[in-house]
Amino acid sequence: MRQPFKLAYDKKTTLPKSANGYQFAGIHCGIKNKGQKDLALIYSEVPAKAVACFTKNQVQAAPIHQGRQALQSGPLQAIIINSGIANVVTGKRGLEDAQKIAQKTQKTLGFTKSQVLMSSTGKVGGPLPRTKILNALPQLVEELASSNLKHVAQAIMTTDRFIKVHQVKVKVGSQSYHITGIAKGAGMIEPHMATMLAYILTDLDAPLPYLRRVFKKAVDASFNRISVDGDCSTNDTALLMANGLAKIKLSAQNKKACNQFEKALDEVCQALAYRMVQDGEGATKVVELEISGARSNQAAQKIAYSIAQSQLVKTSFFGEDPNWGRVAVAMGYAGEKLDLNKVSIYYGNTCLLKNGSPTPFKNEKKASQTMKDFYFKIKVELGLGTGSASVLTSDLGYEYVRINAEYRT
Repeated sequence: MRQPFKLAYDKKTTLPKSANGYQFAGIHCGIKNKGQKDLALIYSEVPAKAVACFTKNQVQAAPIHQGRQALQSGPLQAIIINSGIANVVTGKRGLEDAQKIAQKTQKTLGFTKSQVLMSSTGKVGGPLPRTKILNALPQLVEELASSNLKHVAQAIMTTDRFIKVHQVKVKVGSQSYHITGIAKGAGMIEPHMATMLAYILTDLDAPLPYLRRVFKKAVDASFNRISVDGDCSTNDTALLMANGLAKIKLSAQNKKACNQFEKALDEVCQALAYRMVQDGEGATKVVELEISGARSNQAAQKIAYSIAQSQLVKTSFFGEDPNWGRVAVAMGYAGEKLDLNKVSIYYGNTCLLKNGSPTPFKNEKKASQTMKDFYFKIKVELGLGTGSASVLTSDLGYEYVRINAEYRT
């Protein structure tokens, strides 16, 4: 499914040049303490085609509703994001805040025919300090620059330990275009999607229906295939903007060019998703669960998530204990039919259960060594069909409890 991507960027890293025609800003406006950046702006120099996937949680933040309206109203030209307060369960005021902030951002930037989308992330239940945000807009716009990508990545963080950025450059003959991804997410990570924000920016031009279709596919294979703690958030947004400034127009009929774009888009989304699991609150492991031989892909995915969400399995990852029995138990309550006599379980390349029978105990020592790596894979072969699925998950340790116990205090 994925390769283990390199470790996160540190504070000294110089990020690659972003897709053409995008400018960025990230400042402190007073939501967070100690001068931490908490307000970000992504601006396209021209109106851009935009598509998005939002959370499936029925409790949805006000910016989700504002974002849907913005995308239905025309092309997008800017995204304003605050961190620290999620603006969810805030009634009519919450939606009014999101709309007024977006409107004032549009006015400050000086365009009228395209839209501004707002995103928020942070604590649930409190109103936005609207006045602070509105007063900060002139400074935010003044600091816009193509070189300030890192400032946006920093400003959208909550419990994240590091920024999440990934970029791919794609050559088309003598020309080239870029796909730049920025994201945040560390806890409440669960499909549909996670407590995550992800903004994918490209300077390519492509038909809107095509972008909508391939982006949904990329999201389903990345952000919807990760789990840290089983909680589905209220603010999740994954958005793709295409401003066309690379002067390369993609035709849906050009299969080779489409495949090239889709491969690059998948890489960006999967790299960002991997880093969310890597940054899972208190995480020390990234574990890929690969299920094969299921009755269907849907059945395989259901079994993979049952394993990924098991707290007993996740704590065994933290302890580097190859407790394959917990994996088998989690498979058993996934709600899919199994034939235990056909099930095999591997930790890395070490088989611990073969066709329903445990292998020699010495194999567990080999498996334990595999689990000392930051990234490792568990493969489950069901022997029932051709269905398969992969899911990324993390371990569960002491630090997760500390972070979430103290989140509001």
